[in-house]
Amino acid sequence: MSKKEQVVAADLKNYSGQYRQFENERTRPVRDLVAAIPAGDVKQAIDLGCGPGNSTEVLLARYPQATIGGVDASADMIASARTRLPQVQFDVVDIAAWAPDAQYDVILANASLQWLPDHETLFPDLLGKVTPGGHFAVQIPDNLDEPAHKLTREIAANGPWAAKLAGIKRTPRLSANRYYEVLAPHCRHIDMWRTTYFHVLQGGSDAVVEWFKGSALRPFLAALSGDEQEDFLTQYREGIARHYPALEDGTVLLPFPRLFMVATRR
Repeated sequence: MSKKEQVVAADLKNYSGQYRQFENERTRPVRDLVAAIPAGDVKQAIDLGCGPGNSTEVLLARYPQATIGGVDASADMIASARTRLPQVQFDVVDIAAWAPDAQYDVILANASLQWLPDHETLFPDLLGKVTPGGHFAVQIPDNLDEPAHKLTREIAANGPWAAKLAGIKRTPRLSANRYYEVLAPHCRHIDMWRTTYFHVLQGGSDAVVEWFKGSALRPFLAALSGDEQEDFLTQYREGIARHYPALEDGTVLLPFPRLFMVATRR
């Protein structure tokens, strides 16, 4: 294995470390989301897809009196979260298999539900795990039509690995109207908004590659051999450099649209 291949393999194994390279930028949306949850008496709250605990930390700061928990399908992420917040109960659980014994006053799902299918069923099901009058707070990246994602799909479909990657599909996001329609029958109020963040990244277009190595590229790279990973990333870097050119000072602005919703259960 070449040195570059070893680096890619290490990045894939160290999921939480790769993700945390841009922790400040990744945490800002969840701060905006949690700030929009209505005030109230919150006794139990859970962070679905808690990652390394940065979003859980925001939730804990908002509700210091509450019992807070977090779940994530990645053991590496959960280990990082436990180190960060030892007072919080974190468990390795796939959200799709999550079956709590009790309801929660707040369920937070920040940039996690986009990995799961069938949102028309998933969202009402998760809302049903919220106490009456409680809140289901969701943030979903709304960027599948951005150049970084289009480029991933093009490289995956046209390279020698096409057959190997054919089964990796992105869950289609619903429109804001449709999310409202599936949640509204169960809610007394829904707050929805869409924000495009312009993340200022240092290090030129390579920083954009590093960003997506911690998220959208992971399932594609994980399915490839070491040589294939290196070739895939070479093509991706070349495309990213075209679509996200560096400014004169060497920084790159990464536009990142996100859809938010805070649903208050009847």
